Amino acid sequence: MSKINITDVVNEGKFNRFHVGLLICCCLIIVFDMFDLVIYGSVIPILMKEWSISPVQAGAIGSYGFFGMMLGAIFFGVLADKFGRKNILILSVVLFSIFTFLCAFAPGPTPFSFFRFIAGVGIGGVLPNVIALLTDYSPKHLHNTMVSIVMCAFSVGGILAGLIGIYFIPLMGWTSVYWVAAIPLLLIPFMVRYFHDSPAMLLVKGRTKELHIVLSKVNDKVSLTTDTEFVTTTGKEDPGSPVLALFRNNHALGTLMIWIAFFMCLLMINGVSTWLPNLMFSAGYPLGSSLSFMIVLNVGAIIGTLVLGGLADKFGVKKVLVPMFIMSAVSLTLLGFKNNMVILYLLVFITGACTMGAQNISYSFVSQYYPSLMRSTAIGFASGIGRIGGIIGPTFGGILVSLNLSAQMNFLSFAIPGIIAALAFSFVPLKYGNNKKIVNDKNIA
Repeated sequence: MSKINITDVVNEGKFNRFHVGLLICCCLIIVFDMFDLVIYGSVIPILMKEWSISPVQAGAIGSYGFFGMMLGAIFFGVLADKFGRKNILILSVVLFSIFTFLCAFAPGPTPFSFFRFIAGVGIGGVLPNVIALLTDYSPKHLHNTMVSIVMCAFSVGGILAGLIGIYFIPLMGWTSVYWVAAIPLLLIPFMVRYFHDSPAMLLVKGRTKELHIVLSKVNDKVSLTTDTEFVTTTGKEDPGSPVLALFRNNHALGTLMIWIAFFMCLLMINGVSTWLPNLMFSAGYPLGSSLSFMIVLNVGAIIGTLVLGGLADKFGVKKVLVPMFIMSAVSLTLLGFKNNMVILYLLVFITGACTMGAQNISYSFVSQYYPSLMRSTAIGFASGIGRIGGIIGPTFGGILVSLNLSAQMNFLSFAIPGIIAALAFSFVPLKYGNNKKIVNDKNIA
């Protein structure tokens, strides 16, 4: 009887049609995941006038969605590690598609907030499972690159939201931008075909027939027979309590530092993403130009994510993350000063690359820092704790607007969390962990 190490089979595989299908499906899901999240920023000025709501109330409505995302990321992450990622991911897509679509029919702020909250639960459940699946099935030398490609889809979703906001709202009103949200339901058949639970989960659950099939897809050079015995070398995983495992085997400090970094980064990103059009509009720029800043922000995030992903595969994720968060704070601070349009667009571009780009790569860091059977839980909790910052971010921005502070103070207030995130990541220890193959790997160091 031959023994096959499932971790080695995946790590040594070559990029093939299976990975292409997985990447395309994941990218499309993330595009609409981000679209549903940020489209609210495009309609804030209109809803504030139409529903006679204050900046703080508008920020609170944005925070309801982020609160739902926090719950979805945590609970769907844990459920996925217990029951499998595939079905939880499909459920998440159904939730955020239907309830974001229903926002178009909300007669007022209360039902709109409810629909946004439920949609947020679905949105939050997507990312932990998408990143975990990519890490489970990507070749070792492409871990960061594949995650980077899919994370770029977030920025594509942000660009799509900006473009649709610019062209649809004047023609058909604000409700038209929410009609697009039903499109992801068309992806469900493709998800059923291309997605599988992790190899470790299939092994633990005794689903060896499916494991044979999926490993043959991932690595077509591996020789499998009905007598093949599968083993794994991903460390002492504890599938019975993945939450407690986040603090075992010297992971506690790293887990806490990762949570602090995610909290600060998502406070910064969600606050800026929600209020950037309004802040620029208040500074005297027309609404169309203000929305175009959001597009440039996301273009910067796309290019930044791709560049940082390649750098992370070469030098290690941590060595890339820390300086990028410092640069994000600098660029945000400079945005508060009057500049010509070329410099403004350049600063917005750099801000997108160093905030969203660095945050995107940080998910790859977390996915490799923990073993497979606790991976969705780890990403889910990091994302969920981060979403607490995301909840505070839009409300924090609303408070800043209400205080009528200077532009310099507004942007400086959003820059400070970037410094804290850089410090937190710098304190994450890499010499401890369940899986020495992972923590000693240059891909994460």
